[in-house]
Amino acid sequence: MLIDEVSVYHVSLPLKAPWKTSFSVETAIDTVLVRVRSGDVEGWGEAAPYAVPQFCPEWAAGAFILIRDVFAPLVTGREIGSGAELQQLLSPFKGNWFAKAALDTAWWDLAARIEDRPLWELIGGVAPEVAVGADIPVQDSIDALHDGVRAAVDGGFCRTKLKFRPDSGFEMVASVREAFPDMPLHIDCNGGFTLGDIDLFRRLDSLGLVMIEQPLGWQDLIDHARLQAELDTPLCLDETITSLDFARQAVETGATRWVNIKHGRVGGLTNAIEIHRYCVDAGVPCWVGGMLESNVGQGVSLAFATLPGMAYAADIFPAGRLYAQELADPDITLSAPGRITAPSRPGHGFAPNPERLSARTVSAG
Repeated sequence: MLIDEVSVYHVSLPLKAPWKTSFSVETAIDTVLVRVRSGDVEGWGEAAPYAVPQFCPEWAAGAFILIRDVFAPLVTGREIGSGAELQQLLSPFKGNWFAKAALDTAWWDLAARIEDRPLWELIGGVAPEVAVGADIPVQDSIDALHDGVRAAVDGGFCRTKLKFRPDSGFEMVASVREAFPDMPLHIDCNGGFTLGDIDLFRRLDSLGLVMIEQPLGWQDLIDHARLQAELDTPLCLDETITSLDFARQAVETGATRWVNIKHGRVGGLTNAIEIHRYCVDAGVPCWVGGMLESNVGQGVSLAFATLPGMAYAADIFPAGRLYAQELADPDITLSAPGRITAPSRPGHGFAPNPERLSARTVSAG
């Protein structure tokens, strides 16, 4: 397809409540949206690396400038027939996965809209309904944490993820496991620990967690392999997995037994599909993570989560969970307890409301 125009938006989305993890307390999510037009058809993509480089080396303002000044001029006026062609065009530029992902996911939305097909169907999804889990940020009290897990259980969610940081303590997780012995549970450390914390992880190993997500630094393959060798609980890498090569190396070195795949973190849906295919072929369970994107980015995640072989409920949030007002239309809603159905509309099915986009835009180009 001929790319006639690329537009990019740096957007800040205020959260309903602070989102506390091992690396920050977020009150708003800075994200980058891209609109790609071919003729009279347009597609939307999104990637949310946050306002400052704490989750990863990228940040929203930097990604916005790179797309506006480098990527958009590079692709405008070109025929790009596949996601692989787009990735090849972007390959001379090292890293910058989130910036690439915003453009890549917009291309996929455009391609599906041109074919008048749902994105989930275009990429080979087997059924539109997917399981979604509950994610709970670090809370100020055990009571507040238990209330959050109870709401997840009552809402029919089939698993719960607890954000975990160095001051959370073993007792926090142990109290949840005692109160909810049957709930599939895992903790997400967001790279907040080192091998010096191995005694803590040995204690956590006794709690029957599904996994421990990204306990160590985002580049620590060897240390993760050392930690995994000491534990029965599987490790799941997130921040470390930025490409197919890193996924392969993490598996081959024994650094991970699960793989979290986020299209933003790996450079787009094109690369996410490749990593998923590798995991399925290698017998490594994988699942769909999220970056607290608007429903534009979550629409891509929803389509991706329909692929066969996803082994765990996805990080996709229904309307009202993160934001008082969603950026895009229509809302993402539960189709059943703990389930969301990918739309039958062309593309991923979501586009920013123009008035809300204008109100939340920091910069546009």
